[in-house]
Amino acid sequence: MNATTTAANKALLQSIYAALADGDGRPFRDAMAEDFSWTIAGHSAWSRTWNGREVVQRQLLAPLFQRFATRYRNRAEHFVADGDTVVVQCRGEVQTTGGEAYDNHYCMVYRVADGRLRSVTEYMDTDLACRVLGAPPQQ
Repeated sequence: MNATTTAANKALLQSIYAALADGDGRPFRDAMAEDFSWTIAGHSAWSRTWNGREVVQRQLLAPLFQRFATRYRNRAEHFVADGDTVVVQCRGEVQTTGGEAYDNHYCMVYRVADGRLRSVTEYMDTDLACRVLGAPPQQ
């Protein structure tokens, strides 16, 4: 990968997270490739892989956002890019429908190709997710 590709991939994620900081998830959704996959690392009820943009939206994001009472915001703290990999250290914040704060810390490792998000591996406090959000919906 050349420096131009690395810079473009980093800029894509920077623009996505600028929108997420304001609670706008559209640029993120718009950047997902059709074959996009999302993996939550670890050994919790949330740890698994969702394959395909439609599956990610229907089986992960839609049920997750139904648990939120306020607009979800995610603020990036650091971006590190190398070729098709962009790592984002960030913090999410939202209130759940149960009245609890769900303010998790994340390290998101993205793979980007041809200006599209191809995959993400999410590292987070899975204990917090299980305590505040409960178990994810069963597929």
